[in-house]
Amino acid sequence: MAAAAERKAARDEKAALVMQPATDTADNPTDAKEKPVVPPVEADIYRDEAQARFDKALGAAPGFVERLVGFWSNHFCVSVAKAQIVRACAGAFEREAVRPFVLGRFTDMLLAVEHHPAMLFYLDNQQSMGPDSRAGKRRGRGLNENLAREILELHTLGVGSDYSQADVTSFAGMLTGWTIAGRKGRLGEPGTFVFNANAHQPGEAVLLGKTYRSGGMDQAEAALNDIARHPATAQHIATKLARHFIADDPLPVAVDHLAEIFTKTDGDLRALALSLIDLPEAWSMPLTKLRSPFDYVVAVRRAVGPAAGNEPQRTLRWLRALGEPLWQPPGPNGFSDRTDNWASAEGLKTRLDIAWQAAKQADDVGNPDDMLSTMIGASASAETREAIARAESKQQGLALLLMAPEFQRR
Repeated sequence: MAAAAERKAARDEKAALVMQPATDTADNPTDAKEKPVVPPVEADIYRDEAQARFDKALGAAPGFVERLVGFWSNHFCVSVAKAQIVRACAGAFEREAVRPFVLGRFTDMLLAVEHHPAMLFYLDNQQSMGPDSRAGKRRGRGLNENLAREILELHTLGVGSDYSQADVTSFAGMLTGWTIAGRKGRLGEPGTFVFNANAHQPGEAVLLGKTYRSGGMDQAEAALNDIARHPATAQHIATKLARHFIADDPLPVAVDHLAEIFTKTDGDLRALALSLIDLPEAWSMPLTKLRSPFDYVVAVRRAVGPAAGNEPQRTLRWLRALGEPLWQPPGPNGFSDRTDNWASAEGLKTRLDIAWQAAKQADDVGNPDDMLSTMIGASASAETREAIARAESKQQGLALLLMAPEFQRR
């Protein structure tokens, strides 16, 4: 009985989160007594960046490139929960280090990501100092291996690939000096990337069996260029793309083909995206992938069009309720791309609540039958068509459409 009561309380809390009125601090709720009269600058920036992100997603005619932006932003993720500086620059990170390169070269995106202040702060590289560097000796500080480890484990080679703890430590030394200019601007414009030579670990370094000569920022950049072209990186990226766009457990032949294209084109992401579209498996596999919360919320908003509701707080609130708050993954590995993680009973119940709320708030509801043909088309089952045809109102028909299994999947 106690367990049942706890589950009911959790459902009630999530429903309240979906339906609660939006406020200026909806993206970071706190106790009412602690809320500032004027929201902090970081919260204002976050909301403006969120609105710009939603506008991009809603305004894109073909959504494929926006899907790529979402994929790569999750692959190279940062979290606004880390600190206010990340909250303020998470949108800029996606706009500056990810979006320009989704149809470019993987190496260029990798370099842009690892140079960006958001990533450096999120993975603590501003704290890392070479033990033998001038600054390290003076302050008694040493290496922070977070950035080096996540680059190898998550951004490039992947978990289980052929690198050792010694490689992580060596790479961390190569990345020392990659930091952010402080507020006083002694090293550069405050908040921007700078290389602090005084904090860089001197000497040669060995990574994956290759020796990199002593140098400054060039040492780690050379290593990044090499691991971007490593066969394990090609396999890791191919697997994640196929899992995102095709199936939770994609066929090895599809993954191998994408990895081959990645290698042959030197990480040309446009060629990789076109190859993904041309894969027979991309069209023959059954539609078992559940839309991620972000994809679902965007699809709902595109379906209902301009509607009443305080934006972007309403959309941010929906994403939190669904378990995928914007730019706030649970860890450096990002949000899960597997359907099972989003297909819980509670998650589906929350989707139904959002569908009903969106339908009620829609300003101009068209004919649900016409909307069904536009949004679902031939994939609509007889049961879905019958349910919408029997709707007692346009709002109810739209809600049923947004709740339909075919609308939930991609």
